[in-house]
Amino acid sequence: MKKLSARRRHPLAAVVVLLLALAATGGLYAVFAPADKAQADTTAQSLAIEEGKKLYAVGCASCHGTGGQGSTDGPPLVGVGAAAVDFQVGTGRMPLQQQSAQAPKKKVIYTQAEIDQLAAFVASLGAGPEIPTENQYNPAGADIANGGELFRTNCAQCHNFTGQGGALTHGKYAPSLEGVSPKHMYEAMQTGPQNMPSFPDTTMTEQNKKDIIAYVDAVNGDKTVNPGGLNLGGLGPVSEGLFAWIFGLGALVAVAVWVAARTAKAKKS
Repeated sequence: MKKLSARRRHPLAAVVVLLLALAATGGLYAVFAPADKAQADTTAQSLAIEEGKKLYAVGCASCHGTGGQGSTDGPPLVGVGAAAVDFQVGTGRMPLQQQSAQAPKKKVIYTQAEIDQLAAFVASLGAGPEIPTENQYNPAGADIANGGELFRTNCAQCHNFTGQGGALTHGKYAPSLEGVSPKHMYEAMQTGPQNMPSFPDTTMTEQNKKDIIAYVDAVNGDKTVNPGGLNLGGLGPVSEGLFAWIFGLGALVAVAVWVAARTAKAKKS
């Protein structure tokens, strides 16, 4: 008997093998690609922490300690989070120019990239509030009326009802909120810098913070029009009363003196 001839391969067999190979390659990519990306992110974060540590040693360690443990010249930074660093350094309050009752806002000396590196290092010392995303602090579509109510309840006692700021005790003060960026306002509420209490998400929701930012922007923004004219710094009835006493009463006294002088002159003539 003749041997049976070898079974012929189907014409599409090669195509099927090729498709299986491609599928296997894609599967391998799907398995390893996320790991590669995660490893790259970890490496980048490690580099940022390392660079931030160098910047910290030069500009911060003399007051806050080499490990962020604090000293007599500065509070500990363990657990303050990246948001606190972004606010303090991003507004120029840190590094501190000189010891005083309060750190004033001044010119920023670090680039944003350097601030991010400093924030990464401080965040590595202990968990704390992270730098917010634009979606968290963008006030677009927020409820301004609710923000005004929240601001008057929680903030106006120090910052004034329009956010113009005000004096506190022992040389401290609540700074004006005019020109403060939404991100820095959000970070201030999150971290409670200096004399300000903190309002974490468990105390004040993200949406409520947005509403407050929207209110401050509405009453203090560059495009805000004050229909009342001169607002006397927006400091309320105290400044208005003082203005009335000094200028209003002064004007009345001047008019009275003028009338008396004219009357005396008329009698003589």
